[in-house]
Amino acid sequence: MAKRRKVGNLLALAVLAVMQDEAMHRYQIAARLRDYGKDRDMDIKWGSLYTVVQNLAKAGFLEVVGSEREGARPERVIYRITAAGRAELVDWTRELIAEPEPEQSRFVAGLSILAALPPAEVAELLGRRLAALDERIAQTEREFAELAGQLPRLFLVESEYGLAILRAEARWTRELRTELLDGTFPDLAEWQAWHSGSGVDSARAREYAKGADTTGED
Repeated sequence: MAKRRKVGNLLALAVLAVMQDEAMHRYQIAARLRDYGKDRDMDIKWGSLYTVVQNLAKAGFLEVVGSEREGARPERVIYRITAAGRAELVDWTRELIAEPEPEQSRFVAGLSILAALPPAEVAELLGRRLAALDERIAQTEREFAELAGQLPRLFLVESEYGLAILRAEARWTRELRTELLDGTFPDLAEWQAWHSGSGVDSARAREYAKGADTTGED
């Protein structure tokens, strides 16, 4: 089970990760996060970086080691990671790698209410999604091939995983669309009937939902 951490958002983890080897002020931290592509790996809200750095220092994971001033600019406080911060970084990384955690997805949310649309429209929309996925996969493959010649695989595993997820989603989406188009999707006729004027059988839909609920007791 994921533990409750003193500073719990993933931006804090990214800050600790890029500060392992060098003391930096906030502007340097932001530049390093961009250089390392952390804004592609995590949902980074740049406006909260100042607060996150302060919270990490308050928790004892960063410490102030000096300051600098350039011309008339405000003084910049320089931080470095502490022993406690390194321990937090290692422990948090272990948790993320070892413990799967359900992650909410807009696509899953849409799939959960798919019956709101008629099958033919769903097939058309899935086709549009497939086109976008295929384009993204091709672009990611090109970028990955370029980086593969410049960086060790150790620093590309997150990109490799992301590409695998895109391919898996495209494969699953393509298979679902094929079932809708060739009529092999189960209960397709009933689904179509819901949109031909007879409406949704809400009682049966509730029974389906109960049967699909796997969060209850064994």
